[in-house]
Amino acid sequence: MIKHHPTPSLLLAFTQGQLDASLSIAVSAHLEHCECCRHQVLALQEASAQYLDDDCELDEWQDDDMIASITDDDYEIHPKQSMPLQVNLKGNDYTLPRALQSVSLSNWLKLGKLARARVDLNEGEVHTNLLHIEKGGTIPLHTHKGFELTVLLAGEFKDEFGTYVPGDFIWQNDTNTHSPSTVNGCLCLTVANNSMHFVQGISQVLNPIGKLIY
Repeated sequence: MIKHHPTPSLLLAFTQGQLDASLSIAVSAHLEHCECCRHQVLALQEASAQYLDDDCELDEWQDDDMIASITDDDYEIHPKQSMPLQVNLKGNDYTLPRALQSVSLSNWLKLGKLARARVDLNEGEVHTNLLHIEKGGTIPLHTHKGFELTVLLAGEFKDEFGTYVPGDFIWQNDTNTHSPSTVNGCLCLTVANNSMHFVQGISQVLNPIGKLIY
């Protein structure tokens, strides 16, 4: 069961088109997994539509003949069905969120049991990545110099704060310290505005790698 969701204010901003591309993609990815938040977004959209209906004097521009001609047409409109975007990592096929189908990905950068592909959004210091952790992989104990949003797309992982399932929407910052690990492997979408910072023992020598992952 998904336990971690976008805040109501974030969902509202999403429905109003106020989010940058990175956060909009992250919320969309969550919605593909979360029926509860999909219902909330639908309710917000309906409320916004009702507000517009109440606020506009449609009689001033409605053309009954034009509306009748449209509704009398006998053809059907079929929405375009997009093909699923898939990647194969270590023999596992992953279907990516629909919101990623219109953007490009960099080549995969591999670091031990980690692999990272950049999502090309050109948002300055805010970087969006696909992050794959192989079976049995662990990211050493670290904190974050800025914020880090993780949406689990497939597989599972756990850290000091819990166990996560596909769809979990996990927001962390420099007050959080954790060490994610996975038994069977996982694929995540991450959005961050600064690098992770390793804080324990010999792993601190890996801090330059933290900048590469970011």
